[in-house]
Amino acid sequence: MSLFGGVIPVTGITFLIASIFVIAFAGYVIGRINIKGVDLGTAGVFIAALLYGCLFYNVLASNLTVNFTVADEVYKVAYTKEALKIVENIGLILFITSVGFIAGPKFFGDFKRNFKSYVLLGFVIIVTGGLVAAACILIGRQIGLGDTTPQEFTAIVAGLFSGALTSTPAFSAAKATAGSDYEDYVAVGNGIAYIFGVIGVVLFVQLIPKIIKADMDKERALLSVASQVDNKAKAFSAKLIEFDPFGLCAFALAAVVGIFFGMIKIPLSSQGLSGTTFSLTTTGGCLLTALVFGHFRKIGRVSIMPKDATLKVLRELGLMLFLIGAGIAGGAKFVECFKPIYFVYGIFITIIPMLVGFFFAKYVLKLNLLNNLGSITGGMTSTPALGTLISSVGTEDVAAAYAATYPIALIAVVLVSQFLIILFV
Repeated sequence: MSLFGGVIPVTGITFLIASIFVIAFAGYVIGRINIKGVDLGTAGVFIAALLYGCLFYNVLASNLTVNFTVADEVYKVAYTKEALKIVENIGLILFITSVGFIAGPKFFGDFKRNFKSYVLLGFVIIVTGGLVAAACILIGRQIGLGDTTPQEFTAIVAGLFSGALTSTPAFSAAKATAGSDYEDYVAVGNGIAYIFGVIGVVLFVQLIPKIIKADMDKERALLSVASQVDNKAKAFSAKLIEFDPFGLCAFALAAVVGIFFGMIKIPLSSQGLSGTTFSLTTTGGCLLTALVFGHFRKIGRVSIMPKDATLKVLRELGLMLFLIGAGIAGGAKFVECFKPIYFVYGIFITIIPMLVGFFFAKYVLKLNLLNNLGSITGGMTSTPALGTLISSVGTEDVAAAYAATYPIALIAVVLVSQFLIILFV
C-alpha cells in the first residue's frame, strides 16, 4: 500500500489483523473466568488488549511503519495510533448504532415518562465526578505535587476525570482548553485512569445486584412492564420493502447519518469554531440517529430496521473491536505514564460518582434496579459496561435507560472537564 511515496508492508496490515483475532480469542477466554458469579464478559477483551499494548506495542508499531524518501533522505513514520483509532471507531459505530436500534422502539415512551429522572441523574453523576476531581486537585496541592507544577497537576487530574468516565469528548475538550503547554499532561491522566474507568463500571453493574441480593426475575419483569407502557410494538399490515435480508443497508444509512450529525460543531466561546466547541461526536450522533430509526422502523413502505439477530451480532462485534483499539493504546500509555497516586485518584473519580448516582436513583428518584443500573452506565458514559449489563441481566431493555441518560452526561462531562482547567490552572 503506497503512502507519501513510501510503502506500508502487507505483512504489517496482516500482523494487525492477526493481533486483533489473537486478542479476541484470549479476551473471551479471560472473560469466561467466573469468580463467585462475577466475570468480565466481553470486557475480558479489554484486559487482553491492555496486556498486548504493554508487551507488544513496539512490535506492532515496527510492523506499521512507513518508509518514504524526500530529497534522497529516508524517513520512517509509524501509523500505529491511526490504525488503532480506525479499529476503535469502527467498533464504536457498530456497537452504539446497534444499541440505538435496539433501544429505539421503547426509548421515547420511557424517556417521556422518566425525563426529569434521567436528566437529573446524569447531571448528578457527572457533577459528583467533577467535585471529586476538584477535591483531588486541592488535596494534591496540600500533600505535595512531586515534580509537577500546580498547572501541570491540574491538567493531569482533568485527564484523570475524562479517563475515569471513559469519555473521549471530555478528553478532547480538556486538551483544547489546557492548550499546547499542558495538553500532554491531560493525556497522561486520561491514560492512567481509563483502565479502571472501564473495569470499575463493568464490575459495579454486576456486583450491585449480588450485594443487594436482587431477584433478577422480578427485576426483569418490572423493567418489562415499565417499558411496555405507551410502547406497544408496531404492527405493519403491509409487507415492507427490504433492501437486504439482514437489514445491513438500513444499518449503514443510520451510521452515515449519525456520523454526519456527530461532526457538526457548536461554538462554546466567542472565538467561534476556532475556539472551544461542542459536538455530539460519532457516539452521540450514531446513537440518536439509530434511536429515531428504531422508533419509526419504516419510511413509507421501506423498512429502516435491521433484523434483531443482525443487531446482536454487530453489537458484540463492535464492542470487541472498540475494546481492542482502545485497550492496545491504553496499555502502551499506562506503562509510560503510570504513578500509583494518580491511579488512586482515578479510582475515586470512578467509584464515588457511581455510588452517589446509584443511591440517588434508588432512594430519591425511585427507579427500579435495572433502570437504575442502565442509567449508571449512561451517566458514566461507559460503552463496555452497557454491553456487560445486557449480558449479565439477560435483557436488552436496559439500553433505553443508557440511551436516555447518555446525552445529558455527554454534555455535562465535556463542560465539567473544561471548568476544572479554567478554575484551577
